[in-house]
Amino acid sequence: MALLEDSHLVELMLDRPDQGRLVGNLYLGKVEAVLPGIQAAFVDIGTDKAGFLHASDLVRDEDDDDDDDDESNGNGNGNGGGNHRGGRRRSRTYPPIQEQLSKGDTVIVQVTKEPIGTKGPRLTAQVSLPGRFLVYMPFSTHIGVSRKIEQRDERARLRDMAREVVPEGEAGVIIRTVGEELTRKKFEAEFDRLHSRWKKIKRRADSSKAPAQIHGEAHLISGVIRDLFSDQFDSLSVDNPDAYGEILQYIRSVDPDLEDRVKLDRDRVPLFDRHNIEEEIREAFGRRVTLPSGGYIIVEPTEALVSIDVNTGRFTGKGRKDPEETILKTNLDAAKEVARQLRLRDIGGIIVVDFIDMVSQENRDRVLHELKSHLGRDRARTKAFAVSELGLIEMTRQRVRPSLFQTLTKPCDHCEGQGRIFTPPTVARRVERSLLRIDGQGEEKSVAIRIHPDVLIHLLEEEPDFLPRMREKVEVEVELIDDPLLREDQFRLLSGPARVDVTEKYVAR
Repeated sequence: MALLEDSHLVELMLDRPDQGRLVGNLYLGKVEAVLPGIQAAFVDIGTDKAGFLHASDLVRDEDDDDDDDDESNGNGNGNGGGNHRGGRRRSRTYPPIQEQLSKGDTVIVQVTKEPIGTKGPRLTAQVSLPGRFLVYMPFSTHIGVSRKIEQRDERARLRDMAREVVPEGEAGVIIRTVGEELTRKKFEAEFDRLHSRWKKIKRRADSSKAPAQIHGEAHLISGVIRDLFSDQFDSLSVDNPDAYGEILQYIRSVDPDLEDRVKLDRDRVPLFDRHNIEEEIREAFGRRVTLPSGGYIIVEPTEALVSIDVNTGRFTGKGRKDPEETILKTNLDAAKEVARQLRLRDIGGIIVVDFIDMVSQENRDRVLHELKSHLGRDRARTKAFAVSELGLIEMTRQRVRPSLFQTLTKPCDHCEGQGRIFTPPTVARRVERSLLRIDGQGEEKSVAIRIHPDVLIHLLEEEPDFLPRMREKVEVEVELIDDPLLREDQFRLLSGPARVDVTEKYVAR
């Protein structure tokens, strides 16, 4: 599924048989270990890696206050799942986890973050079940309204209605953004539906043996239509008749006014091709992104953070008399594009943006404001900090799953994920050092060296004295053989008439 804004791709969502999605699923888990030192527990939910449950994510009573709650429920992708208090919980003090959990305990948990790299899934015991208009929280008594509903009178009306409908002490709810102007009838119907779903989940948990999955989150199409599609969208185009029927059936039951915006696409030209989506997907894997002004940004993911560098490129402004104006224009374009690329690539964690240095504090503030305004469209929680002393903008973005780059690619077999390989002169030096090792051990009489044709051409054209020089240095008969099946930076050492491969013996790792 592709989400377009102003005819440009801003989000890409995938659902594949080979990539199971865990976020939003509920499990009856078994506590494997409790670690007081980090105030966390590892919980077996039946996946390859145990889930991580922090003390801040355990069930506790919530005050019925007037805080503005975020509807994303801690996952930012419309899949539901825990953490309804957003990022404000870390500053609080929680009871020690060792007083609440012990090894061998069973606990109902929900996945809030997919396994990423060597880390297992992130879990919460603060379960939440998302509906179209409400988020149902069985272990809470909190009544909240999405902060994106800004009208004070409407917020008060929705909160009062919720307090009248929800039995005291029964559950907590958050009214989502699409719940603005929600009627009591629709509220009651959805609350009853979510309440019944929770009772079924609870019965399943009572009859299951940990670890076990007790509830699966909605599939991609259902989840996105439920969480995203509203009157803010011009249209929803579908090229699959079965999916079209499924979507129409759901829309008719929850929001019939949107039915005329759902369109079945029957054009022979593929839907993604007609909207230029395939090309934008390809561009999402490149390091360099061109800006409308002619400048560009470079996106570099690393293990610790993602760095983004902004450059003016060929853009020099109209009159070339005011470099500050040229730089400001480039930085403003970059701020918009950075926000789009973070959503499109689904980049999470720490991000550092190196905008072009500006003298004016007013201009720096304009760029920061532009960045924050575009980040406001992002469903994942983001936070951008003021320009640092080094001229960098540091920011964080909620990480729920591996990025698009990690999901759809794997490390290169040639460069082992580094993106670089040894040059022909470097390969020649490695070959030279290997021959010296062979000569030093004195176990081989002749060696044939298989190398890539590019390396052989380099030796013949740039180092014609290589073979004569080596034959003077070592008391071993040396022969060079080109092999196009090898990688450019790979070579093999073959000993004697039988051509026994002795590479591992003599090539340093």
